[in-house]
Amino acid sequence: MHGVQQFVAFAQTARRGSFAAAARDLGSSPSTLAKSVARLEHSLGVKLFHRTTRQVSLTADGERLFHRCERVLAEIEDLQADAAGTRTAPTGTLRVDLPTFYGRRFVLPLLAALQRDHPALTLEVRLQDGIADLVRDGIDLAVRMGEMRDSTLVARRIDSQRLVMVASPGYLRQHGTPTRLEDLSGHRAVAFRLPSSGRSRPWQLRKGRRPIEMFPVHAIQLSDTEALGTAARLGMGLCQVPDYIVHDDIASGELVELLPGNQPEPMPINAVVPSGRLVPPRVRVALAALDSLRERRVD
Repeated sequence: MHGVQQFVAFAQTARRGSFAAAARDLGSSPSTLAKSVARLEHSLGVKLFHRTTRQVSLTADGERLFHRCERVLAEIEDLQADAAGTRTAPTGTLRVDLPTFYGRRFVLPLLAALQRDHPALTLEVRLQDGIADLVRDGIDLAVRMGEMRDSTLVARRIDSQRLVMVASPGYLRQHGTPTRLEDLSGHRAVAFRLPSSGRSRPWQLRKGRRPIEMFPVHAIQLSDTEALGTAARLGMGLCQVPDYIVHDDIASGELVELLPGNQPEPMPINAVVPSGRLVPPRVRVALAALDSLRERRVD
C-alpha cells in the first residue's frame, strides 16, 4: 500500500509545476519530494510527470491520478478536521487570488476580519489582474470578473461590476462632450492593457439592446486598473472603467460620466473554487465572509 505522503507530494507538485515550489509549501526539500514521487511512479508502474530542468508537467496518466487525488485528499482533510473538532476553527494556509484594485479595496478588509476571528489561519494573498490556474498554483479561492467559461471551477456570485465611460471636465471643454456612440471615434482613449494578450481591452457598449465593441485609438495604455481613473482625471482621454474605481470622482465632479444609456449590462463578480473536491473549513469561512459583498450591492 502506498503512503498517503507520496500522494500528497505528487498532488502538490502537480499543482505548483515544480518540485522546488511544492517543497516550500510542504516544508520539505526538492530532492526528498522528487524521490517520493519517483517511488510512487515505480510502484504504480507509470510515468506521472514530464520533467525538465525548471519545471514538471503531468502526463496523461498523471492527469487522471491527480484529479482523483484532489478528491481523496480533500476528503481526508475534512475527516481530519471533523476528528480534531476543528470544523468551526479553521487552520492552515488560505491561498487567495484577487484582482488588484478590487481585492485591495473590498476583499482584504474582509480577510483581515476573518483572521482576527480565526487567529490560527494564515493568509497567502496574490493581487494581480491576470488569470491564475487554481489547481496548478495551489490556490484555494479566487475572485473573478465577468461570466465564467471554465467548467472546472465552481462559481458563487458575490458582487457585480458596472462599466462606466468617464472623462475630466477639462478634457471635455477642450475636445467636446460626446452625446452619441458615433461621437466616440473622434476622441482619444485611455486603454487598459489585457494581461493575457497585451492588447487593449475594447470598449463594451450597447446600442439599444444590442451589445457592441469599439476599438478606439488610445492615447495611453495602462496595465493597472486604478491608474485608468488617474489618467482620466489628468485629462488624457475618455476611459471606460469599473464604477467602483471612479464613484467618488464622479460624485465630486472631478470626472463626468458619459453616455450612461449606452453602457453594458453589469457583469457578475464571482468567488471561484476548484470543482470535484470538498471545501475545507478555511475556504468555507472565507466564502461566508465574501457573501457580505453580495449583500452590499448585487444588481
